[in-house]
Amino acid sequence: MKVAVIGCGKIANNQHIPAYMKNPDTEIKYFCDIIPERAQKAVKEYGCGIAVTDYKEVLADPEVVGISVCTPNYAHSEIAIAALEAGKHVLCEKPAARVYEEALKMQEAQHRTGKTLNIGVCNRFNTGVNKIKEMIDGGELGEIYQVYASFRNQRSIPGLGGDFTNQAVAGGGVLIDWGVHFLDIVMYCCGDPKVKTVSAEKFCHMGKNIEDYVYVKMWAGPPKKDGVCDVEDGITGIIRTEGPTITINGAWAQNIGENEMFIDFMGTKGGVRLIYGKDFTFYSTKNGMLTQTTFAMPAPSMFEQEIAAFVDCINTGKKASSHIDTNIITAAMMDAIYRSANTHEEIRL
Repeated sequence: MKVAVIGCGKIANNQHIPAYMKNPDTEIKYFCDIIPERAQKAVKEYGCGIAVTDYKEVLADPEVVGISVCTPNYAHSEIAIAALEAGKHVLCEKPAARVYEEALKMQEAQHRTGKTLNIGVCNRFNTGVNKIKEMIDGGELGEIYQVYASFRNQRSIPGLGGDFTNQAVAGGGVLIDWGVHFLDIVMYCCGDPKVKTVSAEKFCHMGKNIEDYVYVKMWAGPPKKDGVCDVEDGITGIIRTEGPTITINGAWAQNIGENEMFIDFMGTKGGVRLIYGKDFTFYSTKNGMLTQTTFAMPAPSMFEQEIAAFVDCINTGKKASSHIDTNIITAAMMDAIYRSANTHEEIRL
């Protein structure tokens, strides 16, 4: 199956391209990037494919069956919709789009064309996350009544002044970058419960003065002193659903020297703490005693699993858990979080 990767930046080189290269059913025909050197470097490094700068050239090739969209957020919707309309199947990196309205247009295009449109919520292919979902579905935690998600670091705003901190390009800050993964894990494990109300606040303090920003680390850097930082570097909120109440606490940067990346699932029979990208611990009681069980398991690359699922969807017409119809639920929730933070009022869905 001939595929193409559109956008040859970090996520493409670290995950999508290696996963396609390892998949016996795929062959990368095009590397596309508006920066010619990036596409050319990929051709040289991986020893295959054609370097191009215009994604429309890729879409015009009838041999190309599927594409990965690994561009900045602002281009997700445009490229994904054009690809669907050209008869291609699409795996689009998270978030689905910069804003909710663009995600809805992507969903409409998928329904109209019937082609696969999966979103890169890779944690749905994470072994540990799926084990937690199995435990919740099997009733081992009892009723899940509250979930707390913490995604915060001391000072690690990515590429301050660049695309990540530009509202027009990214659509948001820490919520749309890190929070989308955490919220997606919560919704997936809890069965995508219907959202009732959202109340949130966001903060843009730490990176506002780019010149004086002191940081611990900065991937996608260095800082662009003449750039823009008009997105949130911190977010907090509470989401009431027909299932559990979800509380979020996120920060790219804060004046607290802690790096907390975990999700707590609180149930009536037991609770689970998932360390993001790692293992999890189950807390409960037995025979009048407190119990604590830590699980470790073989975990194949979730990105390789994600690519394999994408290929399977193309071949069989199946609907993966990362389909746009599922992801649109989280997109609507994030839209409500931003609307609540902007208006300082609770949003009812």
